[in-house]
Amino acid sequence: MEPQDQTAIEGSHVTLPCRVIDKTGSLQWTKDDFGLGVHRELPGFDRYKMIGSDDEGDYSLDIYPVSLDDDAQYQCQVGPGPAGEPGVRSRFASLTVLTPPDPPRILQGSRLLTTEDREIELECMSAAGKPAAEITWIDGFGNVLKDGIENIVEKLPDGRRSNARSILKLTPKKEHHNTTFTCQAQNTADRNYKSAKLVLEVKYAPKVSVTMVGGPSRLIEGVDVRFKCTADANPPDVNYRWYINDRIVNSDATTDLVLTNITRAQHDSIVKCEVHNDVGKSEESETLDISYGPRFRTMPRSVQADQGSTVTLTCDVDGNPQPDIVWLHEATDRVVGTSTNYSLIVGPDTAGRYYCKASVMGFPEIGATATVYMKGPPSIISHRTQFGVPGDNVRVECTAYAIPPPTKVMWTFKGEDIAGDHSHDYSILEDPLSEGIKSTLVIRESRQDHFGVYNCTVINTYGSDVLEIMLKPQKSFPLLLILTGVLGGVVVIIAITMVIILCQRKVKKPPDACSSGEHTDVEKQCKESDRSSNISDIKMELRTGSSVSNVHCELDYGGGGSETGSESVVTRIGVPLAGPVPLDHRYTNNRLSTGDYPDPVFPPKNDGQNNNGYVPYVDYTRDYNPPPPPPPAPVSNSNGGGGVDPRYSAAYGNPYLRTGPGVVTAPPPYTALRSNGALPQAATRHPATSPTSHYITGATVKRGTLATHV
Repeated sequence: MEPQDQTAIEGSHVTLPCRVIDKTGSLQWTKDDFGLGVHRELPGFDRYKMIGSDDEGDYSLDIYPVSLDDDAQYQCQVGPGPAGEPGVRSRFASLTVLTPPDPPRILQGSRLLTTEDREIELECMSAAGKPAAEITWIDGFGNVLKDGIENIVEKLPDGRRSNARSILKLTPKKEHHNTTFTCQAQNTADRNYKSAKLVLEVKYAPKVSVTMVGGPSRLIEGVDVRFKCTADANPPDVNYRWYINDRIVNSDATTDLVLTNITRAQHDSIVKCEVHNDVGKSEESETLDISYGPRFRTMPRSVQADQGSTVTLTCDVDGNPQPDIVWLHEATDRVVGTSTNYSLIVGPDTAGRYYCKASVMGFPEIGATATVYMKGPPSIISHRTQFGVPGDNVRVECTAYAIPPPTKVMWTFKGEDIAGDHSHDYSILEDPLSEGIKSTLVIRESRQDHFGVYNCTVINTYGSDVLEIMLKPQKSFPLLLILTGVLGGVVVIIAITMVIILCQRKVKKPPDACSSGEHTDVEKQCKESDRSSNISDIKMELRTGSSVSNVHCELDYGGGGSETGSESVVTRIGVPLAGPVPLDHRYTNNRLSTGDYPDPVFPPKNDGQNNNGYVPYVDYTRDYNPPPPPPPAPVSNSNGGGGVDPRYSAAYGNPYLRTGPGVVTAPPPYTALRSNGALPQAATRHPATSPTSHYITGATVKRGTLATHV
């Protein structure tokens, strides 16, 4: 048995087999042709020995532990025998010894600081491997790198082992920041790889993103919009700048930019955020998409064309989203087109006005008209009969529809041409219209012979039209009659206004307390006219009934009288001149005495009576000035001396203000005067002895008349 080629790892156990039969000579192993000896123990070679037994003829070479020096060619040899037997040799067997490489290392260390987009080289070396180590690079995301790698193998001086070097060329990016690059080394001697790691720190320019926050999902003209700029950078100290269409808008801006009241002029504008740090700058932009309502870029224009020709109407509308366009033919009220441009063939059916309507969802629609004029001869549309006032300047109008515009307008009267430069009596005014012309013949200080038939002829390049206009005289309306009518109308308006005001005032007046069957307050009959004055007056209106006698209302401290009749009423009213009449506590806080007088109680109204009299509240400080009293006459006083007539004294009519002898006691409450529905006799016994009766004489009030102020 001859030995075979073998491969062993350093430190392992190797046996090279060799068996010989009929061996006569000595047997030994050679190592690269160097004899190791004939003894089984192989002195001088501690790790070598021949194993087996002579009986079996087994002389296998056993090596343990295998070292790198054992890498050689081995041969089993048998020398010549004693009797001259020839020797024999086995084939050469190569023993290849493999050595695991040293653990790899990255020459740049365990951390490396670099800058984005600047190429760097990472070098990994694994030494003393037999064979040379195989080196693999893995990035921080677990990906095996295959590009940009250079591998170098260098033999060691022993000629057996080699050093392996691997160079990785890398352009760092932001995503490589704080990631770990791994170098792995292995060979056939050891399939368990060894590794080295490096943490890459990348300085990079800001990575910018721009977003719209806090606003509507759809930008609408007139709203406010807020943009936010976020930046990721190393180093993190950054500066912000905002641009709109490459024009800086805020040099002191931060992460936010607010645009207020955005308009359609900013549609499609580019909002850009630029961020700087020590490494460089980066930017990100956002395009404004603003929704706004339709608006005409160019208004539709009317066109003139010959019959049979083709014309195009244009409705150029700006809007976002793109406006919807509808063309309507007004004569037929139907939709004829839905695009910006509408083409048609001019004819009697297609000529006329067209309406362009543009709309954008969420905004008011707009519209405009354009007219297609079909060219042809003029057509006069003025009235055939017109009027003028003799003696005044008279105007005769001749209006013609003409497309194209008229080239000439002629006036004739009684067969003679009228020209402004020929006649002092006439002048011609021409006003061009969008669809023709208006010619006005002015007759200065017209006479009777100026009235008659005038001929108006309108001419354009397509023909002419003639109209006979009858001018008739018309009488002038007298100016005085006009002024009279105007003034009469003003007077009628004023009268109607006064009637309305008086009716409103009468509606607001309270009902007559004397004719009411209910218990009413005294202040509804007689109210204090002026608290600052000692004179109290009463304005009374008495109206008679149609079928029964009127009921008379009297209030008198000193006495009075009344007469009733079916046709008239004679009224005598005695009113104290001094002091205010005591009223209900709702109108005054002053009482005639310390006692509280109850409100008057009147008998119920008899059925069938119709008394329209009432005693309204009168404030004479506003609407009545009492007549001055007559001059005072000397009278005798209680002491027999002369003096002022006591009837003009402030205390005369009010017994509570009197002093001295003969003071009367307080009168009973008002209710006592009407205890049984009638006045007591004392109140009617002396109708003419009231202190003021010589000022108020009997008055006959006709039925339905108003009472006078007293």
